[in-house]
Formats: sequence, C-alpha cells, structure tokens
Amino acid sequence: MTAPDPQQAPSSRRDQAEAVYERLFGPRDRNAPEDDPELMEILRGFIFGDVFGTGVLDDRARELITVTVLACLQTLPQLGAHAAAALRVGVTPVELREAMYQLAPFIGFPRTLNAVGTVNSVFRAQGIPLPLPEERTVGHGDRYQRGLAQQEPLYGTEIKDDLADLPDPFNEALPRFLTEFCFGDFYTRGGLTLAQRELLVLCALATLGDTSAQLGPHGRACMELGYSKTQIIAALVQCFPYVGFPRAVAAIRAVRHL
Repeated sequence: MTAPDPQQAPSSRRDQAEAVYERLFGPRDRNAPEDDPELMEILRGFIFGDVFGTGVLDDRARELITVTVLACLQTLPQLGAHAAAALRVGVTPVELREAMYQLAPFIGFPRTLNAVGTVNSVFRAQGIPLPLPEERTVGHGDRYQRGLAQQEPLYGTEIKDDLADLPDPFNEALPRFLTEFCFGDFYTRGGLTLAQRELLVLCALATLGDTSAQLGPHGRACMELGYSKTQIIAALVQCFPYVGFPRAVAAIRAVRHL
C-alpha cells in the first residue's frame, strides 16, 4: 500500500475510512446520534483513512499491534472493540490471547490480567469456549535453557553484562529472571512466531515511553528475524493514533538508523 495522496478528494479519504471501518467493525450506522461528531470524524479520517492507508501492513498485523498498544495503555473499552475487530479480520483467538500474555514481562501482571479479562469477555460474547488450547512448551526444569536459546541469538549477554555490578544475589537473579520469565515462559510459547512476538514487544515499548535504551536492540532483533525497516516503521506508525506524536516519533527515531 502506498501513502495517501495529500491532495486526494475529501470524499475519497472519507470513503476509504468508511471501508476500513466496515472491515473492522461492520457497517456503521451513519444516522446514529453522536455527542462529538466532529472529533469522531477526525478520528475515523485519521486512523482508518490515513494511517491504515500508509505502509505495508495487512489488517491482521495492524489489529494485533493495536490491541497490544491498547492493553499497554489500559484503555479497556477500546481494547474490547479492537479485540472483536481483530477476530473479524482473521486473527485467531490463540494469536489474540498470546499477544496479551506476551505483555506480562513489560507491563506487569495486574495490567496483563485486566487485558486478558477484557479479551476473554469478547471470546465469551462470541461463543468461543475457554480456556483456549495450551501453547506452553517448557516446564519448570527447562525454562532457563529454552529461554536462553531464544534470547542469546538476538541479544547475546548484554543484559547479564550490564547487571554484573549489582550486589549479590541480584547480579545473578535479575538476568536469570529475564531469561526464564520473559524468554522461557513466553517467547517459547506457540500461537505467535518469534518474529511476531518481537514486533509486538517493540510496539509495547514504544507505547510505554522512556524505553529508548530497549527500542534499538528490539528493533535490531526484528530485523534479525526478517522484518524490513519499512515494516518496522509501519508498525510504529500504526501506534501513532493511540500513543500520540511524541512517543511514536521518539520510537521511530530510535530505530531509523538500524
């Protein structure tokens, strides 16, 4: 897909926005009363007309990114709406669940549980039976080795080296927690590819802000796993309407010279 023509006719932009909205949410009742019709018209035009028309991502990728961002922001009503939209455009229930689970090391368990509960409500409303099939592939005894096998090819020992000057036992415990918990418990799961997980983590970090030290390494990991710089920037542009210009541009600046 190419960038929208800044000179395109307003009706063309509006038609594109309405078409995208319908793909995601179904036909919109254009006669329904709105309390803030001008703001909603701006929102639809920008998100569904401009952003969805810019870059190389399909609807499935865009909605996985969007639910990741909304979960990080804890904007749960919007998360529920976009979880339903993700299912509508072909994201599987397992993929959607894994996108939520993947956030636990980055936003903590309370916010992850809020997001999972919201998505589960969507599953129940659509008659999707819970619990979903298991995707774990590790046990208590092999979390470290399996996690290290995911972590080391992408990041080497940089975290362990960086924390080596902490006092005992933290110099050993914190790097081990990262390897076992983030990479062992989550990166080894099925349902999403390793590349998908890395791209969603990059978008989560962009959403959280003040994570510039992590954005570069995760951007490089995305490229190691096969994403082009164009795809990576497109993913961060998809975050723009939800996180705002400062955070989106800060993230793009962190990865633009990879």
